[in-house]
Amino acid sequence: MTTESDPSYPAHWEADVVLRDGGTARIRPITPDDAGRLVSFYEQVSDESKYYRFFAPYPRLSDRDVHRFTHHDYVDRVGLAATIGGEFIGTVRYDRIGADGRAASGPADEAEVAFLVQDAHQGRGVASALLEHIGAVARERGIRRFAAEVLPANTKMIKVFTDVGYQQKRSFEDGSVHLTLDLEPTAESLAVQRAREQRAEARSVQRLLAPGSVAVIGVSRSGGGVGAAALRTLRDSGFHGHLYAVNEEVTLDLLEGVRAYRTVDGIGAPVDLAVIAVPADRVPEAVAACGDHGVQGLVVLSAGYGESGPAGLARQRELVKQVRSYGMRLIGPNAFGVINTAPEVELNASLTPAPMPMRGRTGLFTQSGAIGIALLSALLRRGEGLSSFVSAGNRADVSGNDILQYWYDDEATDVALLYLETLGNPRKFTRLARRTAAVKPVVVAKGGRHTPAGHVVPGTRLPEATVSALLRQAGVIRVDTVTELVDVGLLLASQPLPAGPRIAILGNSESLGVLTYDACLTQGLRPLPPLDLTTAASPEDFRTALAAALASDANDAVVVTAIPWVNEQAPADDLAHALRSAAAGHPGKPVAVVHVELAELAEALSAAPGAVGTAPGAGPRAPDGPGAAPSGPAAASAPGAPGPGSRIPGYPAAERAVKALAEAVRYGQWRRANAEAGHVPEYEDIDEPGAAAQLAALLADVDGGAVLTLPEWDARELLGRYGIRVLPALPAPSPDAAVRAAGILGYPVALKTTAPHLRHRADLGGVRLDLRNEAELRRSYEELTALLGKPAELQPVVQSMVPRGVDTVLRSVIDPAAGAVLSFGLAGVASELLGDTAHRLVPATDRDAAGLIRSIRAAPLLFGWRGSDSVDTAALEELLLRLSRLVDDHPEVVGVSLEPVVVATEGLSVLSATVRVAHPPARGDLGPRTLPSY
Repeated sequence: MTTESDPSYPAHWEADVVLRDGGTARIRPITPDDAGRLVSFYEQVSDESKYYRFFAPYPRLSDRDVHRFTHHDYVDRVGLAATIGGEFIGTVRYDRIGADGRAASGPADEAEVAFLVQDAHQGRGVASALLEHIGAVARERGIRRFAAEVLPANTKMIKVFTDVGYQQKRSFEDGSVHLTLDLEPTAESLAVQRAREQRAEARSVQRLLAPGSVAVIGVSRSGGGVGAAALRTLRDSGFHGHLYAVNEEVTLDLLEGVRAYRTVDGIGAPVDLAVIAVPADRVPEAVAACGDHGVQGLVVLSAGYGESGPAGLARQRELVKQVRSYGMRLIGPNAFGVINTAPEVELNASLTPAPMPMRGRTGLFTQSGAIGIALLSALLRRGEGLSSFVSAGNRADVSGNDILQYWYDDEATDVALLYLETLGNPRKFTRLARRTAAVKPVVVAKGGRHTPAGHVVPGTRLPEATVSALLRQAGVIRVDTVTELVDVGLLLASQPLPAGPRIAILGNSESLGVLTYDACLTQGLRPLPPLDLTTAASPEDFRTALAAALASDANDAVVVTAIPWVNEQAPADDLAHALRSAAAGHPGKPVAVVHVELAELAEALSAAPGAVGTAPGAGPRAPDGPGAAPSGPAAASAPGAPGPGSRIPGYPAAERAVKALAEAVRYGQWRRANAEAGHVPEYEDIDEPGAAAQLAALLADVDGGAVLTLPEWDARELLGRYGIRVLPALPAPSPDAAVRAAGILGYPVALKTTAPHLRHRADLGGVRLDLRNEAELRRSYEELTALLGKPAELQPVVQSMVPRGVDTVLRSVIDPAAGAVLSFGLAGVASELLGDTAHRLVPATDRDAAGLIRSIRAAPLLFGWRGSDSVDTAALEELLLRLSRLVDDHPEVVGVSLEPVVVATEGLSVLSATVRVAHPPARGDLGPRTLPSY
């Protein structure tokens, strides 16, 4: 008998999933201990659903049925259940069958599959989630096809099968619909899965940010403490829903002017969101009460979890397990809270000491409460409003990935700002960020690059250069500080994207103009000579000059510099009005203002339209709502955008303004370059089945966790199946052997060492090139052994000479966090010393390959630097794409190094290759939808 504690129980099949409506469920294998749950579940299914499942009236399960449906071998017969609160809400099972349709064992690769979902939970996407997971289980057990019989009237179940995206066949036989599904993932099935993931996770966040009712649990009677502070903030924010206070010792009807109850259950009305502010040891009791009451989501402000050490981390894992068991989602623990400024919600369930932020078009996510306070204050001070704010604390459940899913199609958010200390699942984050960045800017400040000992947030295992490269590939704007996060966000939220890097500079200080010019060059922009308006320039002079610059075709953006007037006759409001007037007449270009000792100018520029002279936050909340003018890059193409009187960002230093503008320029270039998605080319000469068979044979006797470095011949054969030809190298253990090798290959030849400590180290003298005859070869052999050691130590080889070119290095490795990563750089110690290597995620598209070779600092050497010949970059890109295909098609290939690859003016030569293989690691990005495990 198999139970969850049995060693044969497949615990890795357990998973938490987000359903279509934003709630969660747990999917796990069915065990014999589930007999009672199965019977109870079946009793709650309608007669119609039972008829659809068994094709006949079937009011109850017999003891034989219960035994059959709860006893599985987890190979040929498997059952999975979706549970909430420990009770079944849906089941799925498969039985392996042979060609005759009867029960069979391997190598039969077809199985019959059937579902049953409780009527109360139909329409939530339970069957779709179960199909994804049972499909992954079946593939793991060698099953390649599912067969299903469905009554024609059961249109919901037919739709589940037909919408999944698998290749399928459909026929009508004996009064039922016969469906056959090929379980091999396809581009369509993956797209369907990810679309469902996005809708479900976005909906789960929406339920947290737009509740119809909120209960604060842990409100003290004295008015002190975190709970009372959160309740006051909610009350004073103008929340449009129902608000309740909960304190088990309350004796009054009201706390802080809010209706008070002893328990959640005592409220007697639905509660969508609960804010928990009780000590950590009392949180489980509060969670259970919320789950029993049907609360949809929690914000846990309580501390004492992962940030407090191993015991707290264990408590945190139990918290997530408990929360998900009730189908809820969790922000926190140790959270700072959430804000939603939508006019129909106006939710401020946070500990922010500031007033309710103005309504705006910027979304903000932070992992740190302290950083969250700083960012909120900075944005408020500079006149920028928010659409939503989430400070997730320990990020035990809801993470930046979930928030990106929500912001992707949130019409209230034009710019996404995130402060992250870890990426969690970097592969998923970059995938989501890339999709979001295609429609709106995503700006990330990442802390934790060098995590000190004992810090609660562990450092990522990815090298920092790799993280930056992967974010850049995804179109993410990576900044180094929270100040830069605000600077860049302000520009993107209020200005259209620049069409190019040409920058006009004008102002009333020649020196400040020169500083701005230098800053532009430092950032890789193309500044025009600054226009000096002189210190006598009036606001009208500024307006005229700015209007002329914006109307000119010679630039793509304008930086205005301003210093105080000596006589102080011109008020800052007048200058702000002049600049905004000029910008309103030419809304297609971005404008940034550099002000020195003119803080009042920055306030005037950032004030809402019609509120010039009003302190930020003192006037209307924001210029949005029905009929408001659009703003930000998402609205840059809208008629009249950004609109008369729109805000202009101001910066106290030229370097800060130019840095923000440069990031906008680079993002605009990425957006235009990615307007059409790249594609992964198909090559007719690739032998994918042959490579799979070779890898299976090579790994047949290799232990599960071992990594095998292939012998040279096997590596050459495997790479050759993907059109990657490695130049043969013949061993030369003696001078005579070297001469025989040269005779086989033909002169001229190269003689080089392959010992691990000398491999790829031409700088140590271990390579001799262009040896044209036997005498030169013998002399070089003698010099090499005299200089570096005996032949047995050096392991010399002889290779044919290839056309001269640029030596490069191509690698692919499997990172445990990011998956397969493709890397490129030039060969040699200089590139290694400077870290001049570029990275892309696999599978790489043709656009990725082209960008990869152009993104290293030494790239000009490939394109004719200083009059040299350009090399065959097309051949180099093709080699990168072939390597990407190899490691993407075969996860058994965990490491490949091609070094050096000599790229000539025509063609290239791979001189050496190292290939490492192992049994396939988990491919979470291709598997069924799951929430991160706890």
